[in-house]
Amino acid sequence: MGSEEGPEEGLAAGQRYFALGLKFAAGVVLFTLGGVGLDRWLHITPFGTVVGTLLGATLSFLSVYRELLEDEAREKRDREKRGGSQ
Repeated sequence: MGSEEGPEEGLAAGQRYFALGLKFAAGVVLFTLGGVGLDRWLHITPFGTVVGTLLGATLSFLSVYRELLEDEAREKRDREKRGGSQ
């Protein structure tokens, strides 16, 4: 069998990266809403929203970045495994 990537594998990869994008966006939105809630509760209007947004963006980026590094390492191991078994 050939080692060509079929449409199923490409679709799966696309769905994986779409899910990572949603994960990033959801993290930013949730932390921003948390900051807005903190602002309303403590009456410190811009501070909580700004901190929540920056914290959400930073943590979401790091989470997505870590997953992408893991994916890259997994693909590298798979390529080495396929190359060694042929």
